[in-house]
Amino acid sequence: MNFLLCTAMGYFLGTINPAYIFGKLRGFDIRGRGSGNAGATNVTLVMGKAAGALCAVLDIFKSYFAYKLARMLFPALTYAGILASCACILGHIFPAWMGFAGGKGLACMGGLVLAYDAKLFLILLVIEVLLTLISNYICVMPLSLCVILPVIYAWQTGDAAGTLLLASLIPVVVYKHLPNLQRILTGQEARISWLWNAKKEEERLKEKFSEQEWNKIYRKANQK
Repeated sequence: MNFLLCTAMGYFLGTINPAYIFGKLRGFDIRGRGSGNAGATNVTLVMGKAAGALCAVLDIFKSYFAYKLARMLFPALTYAGILASCACILGHIFPAWMGFAGGKGLACMGGLVLAYDAKLFLILLVIEVLLTLISNYICVMPLSLCVILPVIYAWQTGDAAGTLLLASLIPVVVYKHLPNLQRILTGQEARISWLWNAKKEEERLKEKFSEQEWNKIYRKANQK
């Protein structure tokens, strides 16, 4: 019963989606703009850097809160924190009340790491930022993090069950990022350099689409 309650609590917190709420407050569904994703990166594309940063912070702390609350409510449950935070990530990615179409879980994974070990969070943040800047693609961050985290946890603890819980996120995160990987192969994925050189990146992307496709994408990202 504690296992089910802990999982349900984490999942429910995960379904509270700041990106979706921010969009609705402005009169639209964020999933109909930009990349179509209900997450901080798309909020940055559609609403600006400040809104995107706030969305990322809220997503981090909902996962962090799920971890800490579970440890407090279910002290006898060995993996309460990890379980609740993993469920929170799944709730963020597959929120039932949003038709199971949510975000991609990067910030929520960050919240799990922060709750588990703040020092590790800072170390992984530096590593992931470097990997992202080197690759120039934001999707490298969640794809690498979902693999690195269980490996580090296993190395630190030797705990097979906890490692398996963390590793269960890998197929989910990879599945959610398959479209990004496909766009990277065709050159149609936006690069992280868009944040500081939007004009150059738009020119590059425009060459990868037909005029009709590009006009549709541009209109979708910038419609009022």
